Amino acid sequence: METRPVIGLPVAVTDYAGAAQWCQARARAGDRAYAVSAANTHLLSHARHNEDFGKTMERFDLICPDGMPLIWSLNAQLPPDQKLKDRVYGPTLMLEVFRETEGKSGHSHFLLGGKQSTLSQLTDRFSRNEIAGSYSPPFEEWTADENEKIIKLIQQSGAKYVWVGLGCPKQEIWLACHLNSLPPAVYFGIGAAFAFHAGEVKQAPGFIQKTGMEWLFRLCAEPRRLWKRYAVHNSLFLFYTVKDHVTN
Repeated sequence: METRPVIGLPVAVTDYAGAAQWCQARARAGDRAYAVSAANTHLLSHARHNEDFGKTMERFDLICPDGMPLIWSLNAQLPPDQKLKDRVYGPTLMLEVFRETEGKSGHSHFLLGGKQSTLSQLTDRFSRNEIAGSYSPPFEEWTADENEKIIKLIQQSGAKYVWVGLGCPKQEIWLACHLNSLPPAVYFGIGAAFAFHAGEVKQAPGFIQKTGMEWLFRLCAEPRRLWKRYAVHNSLFLFYTVKDHVTN
């Protein structure tokens, strides 16, 4: 997969079809655990600002451009005939992979994270897919025994796709720390996708997403929880983008 640097991380030059095909090829190979992230400005600025988290993201095999500012950064580096028309939004990538694997044997899924009620709704929604297992983990910090239990559940399920909805940066840190001990599969850090697809949280309309203003929609919906994230990380993303442009 071709990549371009965006404030320090190699972001894939890809669309939904390319990302979904890449994931299916690795799932069929079944040779090791692969980590996939749909990265937005929050994730990238945090990786650049925090050295430890930056090292965490270096362990990921595929970083997709989730967020229009990433698309703009990539397109600034690409010739006209290669410019991307849309981002690879994590929740939509999840839908694309589920659609591509619907009714296919040997393409089972495991859901990790969220409340049990959320997982039950997702299992019902994706009933035409093979859901090999799901687990709602405890909210508090996991012990070594809990981590071992989760890894064993995934292994016993035989799932080829593991969706990890723990929120950023917890899901990325967990995947990177355990990548060598996880059974072969494609692992996705999928953030709020579980809540979106279970109908618990409303997504921004498509036209707002394309303008790059989804962050404002979500901020208006959850101001107390999200204001600091967007105020800090959107500003950091802009700062590092300008800094890299000037120094290069």
